[in-house]
Amino acid sequence: MLLSKKQPSAAATQWIEKVKYHKNSDSYFKFLGNPHFRYTAFLLVFLSLWFLLQVFWFPPTKPTQTKFSITTPKPSAGKCNGNVAVYVYNLPAEFNLGLLDDCSHLNIYTNMCPHVASHGLGQPLDNMDLQSSDSNPWFATHQFIAEMIFHARVDNHPCRTWDPSKANLFYVPFYGGLHVSSNFREPNHAIRDALAVKLVDYLQAQPTWRKNNGKDHFLALGRTSWDFMRTDSGPDFGANCLLNLPCVKNMSVLTVERNPWKGSNQHGIPYPSYFHPSTSDQMMTWQNMMRQSNRPYLFSFIGAPRKGVGKAAIRDEMIKQCMESTQCKILKCDHGNPKCYNPSEILKVMRESRFCLQAPGDSFTRRSTFDAILSGCIPVFFSRHTAYTQYSWFLPEEASKYSVYMDEQSEESKRIEEVLMKIPKEEVDTMRATVIDMIPRLTYAHPNASHSDVGFEDAVDVALQALAQHVRDKI
Repeated sequence: MLLSKKQPSAAATQWIEKVKYHKNSDSYFKFLGNPHFRYTAFLLVFLSLWFLLQVFWFPPTKPTQTKFSITTPKPSAGKCNGNVAVYVYNLPAEFNLGLLDDCSHLNIYTNMCPHVASHGLGQPLDNMDLQSSDSNPWFATHQFIAEMIFHARVDNHPCRTWDPSKANLFYVPFYGGLHVSSNFREPNHAIRDALAVKLVDYLQAQPTWRKNNGKDHFLALGRTSWDFMRTDSGPDFGANCLLNLPCVKNMSVLTVERNPWKGSNQHGIPYPSYFHPSTSDQMMTWQNMMRQSNRPYLFSFIGAPRKGVGKAAIRDEMIKQCMESTQCKILKCDHGNPKCYNPSEILKVMRESRFCLQAPGDSFTRRSTFDAILSGCIPVFFSRHTAYTQYSWFLPEEASKYSVYMDEQSEESKRIEEVLMKIPKEEVDTMRATVIDMIPRLTYAHPNASHSDVGFEDAVDVALQALAQHVRDKI
């Protein structure tokens, strides 16, 4: 810095001359006339000006963004709000990926090998919308595969931490649903339960478990809770004892269907549908398409009759009313109707309908509920346990904002068309808008999607945030 060559400013010169003019007025100003003092004063003025220049002309740079910082208020799967830090256990392969080695025997009813591909998304679908985008968001995703997709999303999630001391959530990526479905016909309960018991032994030996006795740990299961809650008094349909183990009762369990009466540590997560976008553009494009979709049918039903007095009654009634109505579109799924296994056919029916009937299936919940919402179709429920007691983290608090409810034993359920016709058009439009706005948080984004491209909160983001708050309250 060539300070000695810097000439004083006009203002500084005027000030010095003024001091010279008054130097004889008193002894104090005589001191100011000292040349050494003038040089010191000039140096202080120059340095002050230089400091102000650095502050105002070159503003301070922002600190480097850390894993859990937020740079914009826009909700995004690529950003963490600082409240979630999830540690993923590196389990022995026998608890998850090792099970896939025998994928053809993971389900007693079907070969799961095509379905476990692409991190559980399954096989890509052709002849669907948005095919011209950079990546195909459509897959033939199996309804009971959420645990694999959840694992892949958390593995690649920005809220993941590799340091257990910084974690407030501990994810145990056990493919319990795939394992239990491979043993439905195993008559020996000890063999059927063996892997679940072994998992508990493994967890209890971990220092991270002992810190809070597992209260900050969680599982994500792709099948209903009933498949993991075998009882000695009830019928044996192949379930194991996983969720009845005292150790697991300390954990939080994410499942596509919780037990409404004995599932205090269970939390419902969406069934996976067929749409797994990689970018916010794909999501917004699809939502806009659903807003503009022509819906000539008042209501629709997709499904097959069920055996058993309770299940058969409401389904038979729906099928009967739909077939008798000119305003209802029905897709009957009995006798192996191939259209019922074609996602484009299923979504086509729902996209053309204003309301979609959601009767309980083999259990209370249905994947069809999430297919309907994906299609912008207002769901009509006949049991509160199909959605309202299941997915509180994901659905609006006021059920009437996005759905219609008719108790299956009520007189309303016997005149569905009449009840739906009475809902004013303006109210229907508002409900549909709410349903379409719900699509992102009920969708599983593609696990390989870039954090910066996703740009919306998907089902995994919502679950992690709600779970972190739940664990904080519990601990």
